[in-house]
Amino acid sequence: MKPYESELTKFMREYLAAHPEEIESQKIGRAVWWDKTPRTRGLLPAPRHAPLAGGNEYTFEPLSEED
Repeated sequence: MKPYESELTKFMREYLAAHPEEIESQKIGRAVWWDKTPRTRGLLPAPRHAPLAGGNEYTFEPLSEED
C-alpha cells in the first residue's frame, strides 16, 4: 500500500522539481535565521533591570489638594 501524501506535499515536490533555483533560495533564507554556529549567534542581551534587594519598592506620594 502506498503511503498517503497530501496535495500540498505533491505540489511542493512538483514545484521544486520544476524550479530548482528555489532550493538554493530556501537554503539562503534558512541560514538567515537558523543555520548558525554558536559563535555567530552572539550573546544574549543583558537584562535591562536586574532585581536588587531593598530600596526598589514603589513609594506612594500623597496627592496634592489640586489632584
